[in-house]
Amino acid sequence: MSLFIRIELSPDVLPLAHVAAVCPVNIFADRDGVLAVVPEREDECTLCELCLDAAPPGAIHIHKLYAGATLERSAPAV
Repeated sequence: MSLFIRIELSPDVLPLAHVAAVCPVNIFADRDGVLAVVPEREDECTLCELCLDAAPPGAIHIHKLYAGATLERSAPAV
């Protein structure tokens, strides 16, 4: 169970297996072409935002449990 960071994946934008390749601390795994979070690695997140840059807006939410804030990418306003 993570203490500092919780990563949430939106199921409606999966698969995102390519995101696993950009994470420098291997928080994500490619499980048969579908992106999954490796729970025991979640707190290793460095908040580099590479996963957010590689995924479509709204696909990944990084909850900073210690600060009550969330990192995410929103879709651009139309």
